[in-house]
Amino acid sequence: MNWTTCAAALADVSTHRHSRWAPAVAATPRHLFTPRWWKRRADGWELRDGPSDPDRWLEAAYRDTSLVTRVGPLHADYATAADRPCGRPTSSATLPSLVVGMFQHAHIDDGDRLLDVGTGSGYGAALAARRLSDGQVTSVDVDAYLTEAARKRMSEVGVAPTLDTIDATGDLPYEPASFDRIVATVSVRTIPESWLRVLRPGGRLVTTIAGTSLLVTAEKDEDGGANGRIEWERAGFMHARHGDDYPPGAAVRLAKAAELDGDEVTRGPYPVVDVANAWDLASMLDITVPGIEHEYREEGERRVALMAHADGSWARATAAGDERPTVHQGGTRRLWDALDTVRDYWLSNGELPVRGARVDITPDGHTFLGRGKWSAELR
Repeated sequence: MNWTTCAAALADVSTHRHSRWAPAVAATPRHLFTPRWWKRRADGWELRDGPSDPDRWLEAAYRDTSLVTRVGPLHADYATAADRPCGRPTSSATLPSLVVGMFQHAHIDDGDRLLDVGTGSGYGAALAARRLSDGQVTSVDVDAYLTEAARKRMSEVGVAPTLDTIDATGDLPYEPASFDRIVATVSVRTIPESWLRVLRPGGRLVTTIAGTSLLVTAEKDEDGGANGRIEWERAGFMHARHGDDYPPGAAVRLAKAAELDGDEVTRGPYPVVDVANAWDLASMLDITVPGIEHEYREEGERRVALMAHADGSWARATAAGDERPTVHQGGTRRLWDALDTVRDYWLSNGELPVRGARVDITPDGHTFLGRGKWSAELR
């Protein structure tokens, strides 16, 4: 199994030849961190076992793509071929170019101490340990199995950063100013206060806002807060979880949205859109009304978009092609109206203000965005 040639090719496509990260990618056997993974099928997720098909294993591991390693509470490592989990992905090996990009946004220098939030497969922490040293890298994950599996696999490839099993959105067992850089490959809604406590003044953090494709970079101030911006690049990660799985309910709420008549039926001004895959639109909407769940499908010429929220609000928009949709809505809020308000702003101003916005974070983690006359507090 000639993985070194594959890793060198991956380094070429996931970074550039003069990058200080390229040697780390070329020297790290990614396939060892992803021996088994899940592939989505119509009837659920299908298990893929690398050692049983070495060629497919290499091809999958050394493509610049993410591999889902855990669905709901079921990790691929201890699943069987008969398993067909239908839940949400809860862990993955992130595509290498995005991992490297997050590290590059952190402006990591040779002597920096790094806190890597979201160990996952361990591949990202292994890259960081190769680029820096074992003693400079600490990686944390809420899942004890993930940290233990990552520790064993890192030992096989010759790196040994510190790995801790911790819910990183809560208290962290580190001294104040322990780290020069914090990079999170899980998303959070607001910046945890504990991150600011363990980041040194002048240190830099890089993360993404849960429910959006918004990438935050910020540097810690002397007063304990931080200031930065929403970068123009897009990035998306799984939400930070606090237990074995995400809370249930999304599928049930969306199923109801597909069937109910609603309190109000109107005609929308704009065509039905696949909101979840319209990244800027979805990000702006989630800043305005956080926590909306989406589903979209096409049935011949008929487009159907569903929206649901944990507060009981829901919406369903249907139309043929680009025609104006019929919109059914119910609950305490009109979710499709909120979407149309965002689209009104976009048409009136030529862009949405959230990308490129400044970010102001108070010492207790309250996070504010602003650009021009627009501003919002993350909740």
